Amino acid sequence: MASTPTIVDPREWASARADLLTAEKEARRSLDAVAARRRRLPMTAVASCDFQTPDGPRTLADLFDGHDQLVVYQFMDNGPDHFCPGCTWFTDNLPASAPRLLAENGVAFRVVSDMPLAQLDAYWARRGWTLPYASSHGTTWTSDTGAGGGFRLSAFLKVGNAVYLTYATTSRGIDGLTFTTGVLDLTAYGRGEDWEDSPEGWPQVPTAIFPNTMTIDGSSTSFGRFR
Repeated sequence: MASTPTIVDPREWASARADLLTAEKEARRSLDAVAARRRRLPMTAVASCDFQTPDGPRTLADLFDGHDQLVVYQFMDNGPDHFCPGCTWFTDNLPASAPRLLAENGVAFRVVSDMPLAQLDAYWARRGWTLPYASSHGTTWTSDTGAGGGFRLSAFLKVGNAVYLTYATTSRGIDGLTFTTGVLDLTAYGRGEDWEDSPEGWPQVPTAIFPNTMTIDGSSTSFGRFR
């Protein structure tokens, strides 16, 4: 049986929670300061690209869907019949309403991958996802935007006919955006992964997964292995 938190009376619990709340507020203010710096980042021009989508060919400008901003999640291409478990985990955590909610704030969203469109079509159908996607297969998109062969979340701004990269992140920067892990972080046992600093006796499992790939029937995994 796993260990459990110490049992205290309500007053002692409230005092301990108040202490933690102070630390949480300090951490939030630090994140607010980082966000302020993020809004002051310069931007760099990005070359146009031709994508394949279920609705036919689309240019980079088309992916903005009439908005000034675009956020792209670059889903790794692990070759035929294999898929990235971390990318799958992240996409699993994106609500179907996300594109609409972002669009209401002037931001378009798209998942892009170097996988051929037919492979993306089959995987989206298998997972039951309705999020918009596009294939950059056969283009220089990943090298042009810095994603390379990895996964990445990037933000773009369109000014006139020109498109600029304004922000990009990967690994833990993306990990913090997932719903499931965010909620697990608030629970007594956390994510139950062995990278976490938890009391002795807390249930934990290894997070390292090698190679970083799975078949179409595999199970998605969180980004804990990147710590």
